Amino acid sequence: MSYLERMLRRKRTAATAGVLVSTAGLGTALWLAMDHGVAQSAEVSVPASVGLIRKGDQIIVPERSPIRSQINVQAATVRATPRFLMVPASVEADPARTASILPPVTGKVVELKVRLGDHVKKGQELAVLASGDFAQAASDLDKARDVLQLSKRAIERARQVLDAGGGASKDVEQAESNYTQANEEFRRAEARIKAIGGSATGGSQMLVLNSPMSGDVTALSAAPGTYANDPSAPLMTVANLDSIWFTANVPENSLAFVAKGQTVAVTLPAYPGEIFTGTVSFVSAVLDPDTRSSKVRIAFDNRDGRFKPNMFASANFTIPEAAQISVPGSALLMNNDHTTIFVEVAPWTFERRSVEIGFDEGERVHIVQGLTPGQRIIVKGAVLLND
Repeated sequence: MSYLERMLRRKRTAATAGVLVSTAGLGTALWLAMDHGVAQSAEVSVPASVGLIRKGDQIIVPERSPIRSQINVQAATVRATPRFLMVPASVEADPARTASILPPVTGKVVELKVRLGDHVKKGQELAVLASGDFAQAASDLDKARDVLQLSKRAIERARQVLDAGGGASKDVEQAESNYTQANEEFRRAEARIKAIGGSATGGSQMLVLNSPMSGDVTALSAAPGTYANDPSAPLMTVANLDSIWFTANVPENSLAFVAKGQTVAVTLPAYPGEIFTGTVSFVSAVLDPDTRSSKVRIAFDNRDGRFKPNMFASANFTIPEAAQISVPGSALLMNNDHTTIFVEVAPWTFERRSVEIGFDEGERVHIVQGLTPGQRIIVKGAVLLND
C-alpha cells in the first residue's frame, strides 16, 4: 500500500473514531474550551466522560480520560536504514572470454568439426575450409622457402670459389644480396600465413580453423557446403562461461549510488527464493541515448553452469542512508495538504506539528524536518486527537 493510500485510510479511521467516541457518551464534552471555564489545566479534576480538552493549540488528555489507554507515546529515535535500488538485468557472456570465429579468407566450408552447444578445448579443430586464397598464400610461402634455401647455398659456393682464388668479391656480395631479398620475401609469406591462422591439411588448399580458447559453441551460422564470402560474418562463436556478467541498466538519476567494487544482490526468476551476491566490475562511461540509463556489469563465477546467457534477473543495489529520525507510520496524520504528528509538550499535553517526510520503509518513515531526536510523540491512537 502506498504512503498516500495509508494516509487516506488513517483520515477515514479518524472520522470513524470521532463517531465512536461521540456514541460512547462523550458528546459535546469531548472538546471543552478553556475560556468557557470548564477546566483550567491538565491537573484540574474533570468528569470521566471528558475525553480531551483543548487549550489553544494544545490538546490535553485528562487523567481519567478513557482515551489514555488507547494512546501510545514514545520518543523519536534516529536510525540509519539502508535503501535498495532494484533494476532489471540479464546474463551476458564476458566479452573478454568470447571469440567470434571469422573466416580469415573466402572459401567453401568443407567440414564442420563441432555442433551448436559443444564444449571445445583450446586448439581443437572447428571447421575445414577449401580456399583459393589460402592455397595462394601457402604456395607463396613454399616458393619463398625454396628460393631462400637456394640463395643460401649460392652464398656458400661463391665464398668457396673466392677462397680458392677463382672468383671475385662482387660475386659473393651479389649472392649475399640475393639471400637477403629471399629472406625478406620468405618472412612476408610466412607472416601472411600466420595472419590467416589455422593449419593446412589434405593439401595446401584446405584451411583448418582451430578454437582460440576453451568454451562452448554458443552460436553457429555455417553448414558444410556453404560459402564463407564475408570475412566480417562469424562462422560460429565460442564463449567461456566459467565467468559471466549480469548486466544491469541503471537509470541516470541513480548512477550516483553505484560504484565499481560495490556488492550487489541478484535474483532470477529461474531460481525463485535464491539470492546471489556479486560485485560491480564495470560501470559504463556513456549513457544509452534512448533509455537514459548506463550499463553496470556485475561479475559472477559460473563454473557450475547455472547461469545461462540472456537469462532475466533483478539487481538490488544497497544505497547507504544518513542517520535520520525514524517514526512508525501510524504516527503520521493527514491535515489538509500537510503531514502532521502529535508531539508531547508536557505530560499528556500534545501539539500538532507539520513534518516533512523522507524515505518510507513501509512500517516506518524517516522525518526530514519538523521533529528532533528524543521528542515524545503519539505513535498509536493519534487519530483520536485528530479533528
